[in-house]
Amino acid sequence: MPRTSAKADAFTESVIRETFRLAARHGAINLGQGFPDFPCPPELKDAACAAIAADDNQYPMTYGTPQLRAAIAAKTARTYPGWAVDPETELCVTCGATEALVAVTFALLDPGDEVVVFEPWYENYRPDAILAGAVPRPVRMREPDWSFDEAELRAAFGPRTKAVFLCHPNNPTGKVYRAEELALLAELCQRWDAVLVVDSIYEHIHQLGPGGYLPPALVPGLEDRTITVNALSKTYAVTGWRVGWTIAPAELTAAIRKVHDFLTIAAPAPLQAAGVAAMAMPPDYYAALAAAYRERRDLLCDALERIGFDLRRPEGSYYVLCDTAGLDPAADGVAFAHRLITQVGVSCVPAVSFWRPENAEHGRAKVRFAFPKRRETLLAAIEKLEKLTGSSG
Repeated sequence: MPRTSAKADAFTESVIRETFRLAARHGAINLGQGFPDFPCPPELKDAACAAIAADDNQYPMTYGTPQLRAAIAAKTARTYPGWAVDPETELCVTCGATEALVAVTFALLDPGDEVVVFEPWYENYRPDAILAGAVPRPVRMREPDWSFDEAELRAAFGPRTKAVFLCHPNNPTGKVYRAEELALLAELCQRWDAVLVVDSIYEHIHQLGPGGYLPPALVPGLEDRTITVNALSKTYAVTGWRVGWTIAPAELTAAIRKVHDFLTIAAPAPLQAAGVAAMAMPPDYYAALAAAYRERRDLLCDALERIGFDLRRPEGSYYVLCDTAGLDPAADGVAFAHRLITQVGVSCVPAVSFWRPENAEHGRAKVRFAFPKRRETLLAAIEKLEKLTGSSG
């Protein structure tokens, strides 16, 4: 048989997507993969349909239509005063945040470069680095508040450090990084001439109130060395549309655009038109979004705690990481998640894949639930989960 690459052999397939397929096969309520089961704003659907009806169906400009790039820049400036983005030189529209991260990785990294990543991590970061021939340098976040040790972070940087990957707000922990943590990253990135790559896809889904989310691109020292990755997916409930973007200094954006062109050419033209409508949503939309997610979070977390899971309520994103030891004497999150899907009828993701193999014991007993669901979906899932302990009262 032909041999596959050593790079492909260095990581497994996505555990999240594997869980999705297993849940679909067994008809389980999907609280594993993070996609909403409620409609996106009608303004987006109307704009997409209008674009298709107008035959906007051909290749757009590779790095994004002028209209969408201008809209993203304007929305960024409105949301974060002081953050000015040049849509002509500092923006690249991609096929979702996933492709954006790959394009950024290939544009930045050479074989042997080192990348600082925080563990537990969103599972794409390590494979992206490996595919670029780079070396991940993990820094462990510690419970209960998922903070990192400053000495360990400093030790992870060195002469070969080229980038830092940061999910902020964080998936899977729900952590929102504090100003002093971002300031330390700014110091280290300047000292070692590294670029901070920020996955900010949950920027509007947090429970810290107005001003509670600080974009790293506004942190002193990071203004000219931050690449911000975002997408329509989570904020506007269109995870299947695959329209994302990067914001970065012009020189970095030029490299990202070249890689993106040869990866996917361009994001879907009619859905970029819908993105223009998304960027025009009023401030009330984002306030209501955060409030709705707080209700969903509290509904699910109240039930999970009552059932016997140990958890910390997330500050941001729409996931909750739970310890199963109180319900599972074996403390085996993989077997527990499989049993939930096949016997209880609710899916979650075994969290061990968010840790490197040698640190797997920290995630072995944990699972991740997602709550971007309608209230009735969450209530139906809770009813099934309560069978674990008979705690329906």
